[in-house]
Amino acid sequence: MTDGDTTFARSEGAEREKPWLFRTYSGHSSAVESNRLYRTNLARGQTGLSVAFDLPTQTGYDSDHPLARGEVGKVGVPICHLGDMMALFEGIPLEKMNTSMTINAPAAWLLALYVATAERQGVSRRSLAGTTQNDIIKEYLSRGTYIFPPEPSLRLSTDVITFAYREIPQWNPMNVCSYHLQEAGATPEQELAYALATAIAILDRVKASGQVPPDEFGQVVGRISFFVNAGIRFVTELCKMRAFVELWDEICLQRYGVIDEKMRRFRYGVQVNSLGLTEQQPENNVYRILLEMLSVVLSKKARARAVQLPAWNEALGLPRPWDQQWSLRLQQIVAYETDLLEFGDIFDGSPEIARKVTSLKRQATEELARLDAMGGAVAAVESSYMKQRLVEANSRRLAAIESGELAVVGVNRFRDGEPSPLAVADGAVVTVDPGAEAEQIGRLQEWRAARDGQAVTLALEKLDRVAREGENVMEASIACAHAGVTGGEWAACLRRIFGEYRAPTGVGRAAAQAAGEKLQEVRGKVEAVSDRLGRRIKMLVGKPGLDGHSNGAEQIAVRARDAGMEVVYEGIRLTPAQIVNAALEEGVHVVGLSILSGSHVSLVGEVLDRMRAAGLGDVPVIAGGIIPPEDERCLLDAGCARIYTPKDYDLTAIMGDIVDLVGRQA
Repeated sequence: MTDGDTTFARSEGAEREKPWLFRTYSGHSSAVESNRLYRTNLARGQTGLSVAFDLPTQTGYDSDHPLARGEVGKVGVPICHLGDMMALFEGIPLEKMNTSMTINAPAAWLLALYVATAERQGVSRRSLAGTTQNDIIKEYLSRGTYIFPPEPSLRLSTDVITFAYREIPQWNPMNVCSYHLQEAGATPEQELAYALATAIAILDRVKASGQVPPDEFGQVVGRISFFVNAGIRFVTELCKMRAFVELWDEICLQRYGVIDEKMRRFRYGVQVNSLGLTEQQPENNVYRILLEMLSVVLSKKARARAVQLPAWNEALGLPRPWDQQWSLRLQQIVAYETDLLEFGDIFDGSPEIARKVTSLKRQATEELARLDAMGGAVAAVESSYMKQRLVEANSRRLAAIESGELAVVGVNRFRDGEPSPLAVADGAVVTVDPGAEAEQIGRLQEWRAARDGQAVTLALEKLDRVAREGENVMEASIACAHAGVTGGEWAACLRRIFGEYRAPTGVGRAAAQAAGEKLQEVRGKVEAVSDRLGRRIKMLVGKPGLDGHSNGAEQIAVRARDAGMEVVYEGIRLTPAQIVNAALEEGVHVVGLSILSGSHVSLVGEVLDRMRAAGLGDVPVIAGGIIPPEDERCLLDAGCARIYTPKDYDLTAIMGDIVDLVGRQA
């Protein structure tokens, strides 16, 4: 190296920082298959695990429950009992691992299984490091995997937090999740306000529980972490993260009196935006993922502690190990090949950044004040205020894409291009083996047959007593895990005590967002067909199965209503029998099904069979979701009238197509 040549030299005085945790969000089919995937990814340089659980696990059902049909192993790994959890981490020493578990309603149960697995490995609780998401409020607003009403759910969250700070001091017992709020349409200001309101709601309850001495409350605050989303407007997203850091510091100091600056740090992990990934020209998603990642690593003062990136093809289906490896390599190149980690914060002193951060903080603070005035986050959930605001924001976003005001390359601009050689290749996504569900059910039945039934009964009786008497459920849950209790049995015990809940949909009160000549034309069609029918076109929008991602169904319901149709939408988690019964009772003219969990073939097929059996074979059934071409052909052959996938972004055009379909039936 010649004098003055600093091409490969470290920046003067710089001490290279340790990079963030590299994660991929993964799990499918079975514990054994997922374990194989985890060990492969760890061998390739991944430094932390992020476990995706299937929908039955997330909603407290065993794999053989009727509601689990078609959902087992689809969007994550099925974990029913201690044997499954031990298989998931076979050969992975938990004392050396940092494990994130995306689990909410049954967070206490999955943490109990993890602790029990560690104890079977001979690992001390105190050596465990990782995170349970344990954020139930955003489940009512976006992802839909809630079980119990808000208050008992927050009590369970409190139990996890107060147990973990004492017994597992390196564990993050709550990961306040704004990620799914942005996926549901939240603006940056809403994401800031609703996430911080959630953190306030849970910390207030922890404080009021009496389980934490006042002089130790700062330790609890210091273990609260966040999980955020980073979208394509990466300057705004970077400013959002700096605003999060400053607002959280102010809340911890002013509201909770936390003096130790370390306990006030905004610690967060991130997955960059999946909402913006496109089915059209999917190779463009690689650039989107990189740009979105930069927003959470460039600013040192607001840098993520853990990053997990989606794969380029997640708008097409389940990514392959190679696709996940590609995303992992992106993180490694930024961390190890660039000089990013050798500098301080490169945005300090920028007037543009400071101006945007100030604006975001002001708007978020105003929204926090509105939430506080109505009684906080729980009251805003129960009144549907927050849900309604998210539905409206998402409607504005979709209307902007339809009009071209919001550019999406390959979707509404620069649509002409060469076919992607990546997307058309055979095996471009992973398909879960149809036999995986039967195999999982078989293993579950063997587990039940081999366990000590009396030990199971005694453990569940203790859990029942502890829950009814208001004690912390964690030790009783760990005892259940060791006794061989299943997740469905654990949840059923608490369902009997706490009951179940259906969150407001936010659709009924959402203000119309779409307008224009195209919508007026569709409204004219609706009037004409309604006149021929002798009554207004009525559409049933249904979500069969356990899939709680309701954003698409909500937007279809809102746009159908804006187009002049009568809409029946009762929210998430309906059985095919309930949907068909509603279609019969309501006398609908068309049934629309939204499924994003990969269980579309079995669930849509069952709805079609039941429709014919009920004498409704002439009522068209349409379906939407991430549906691969081969499944689309299968559903059309089975009698489905239309299939819409993410490439069909023009909701008004979809409404026109539906009206034409009903008109032909009439």
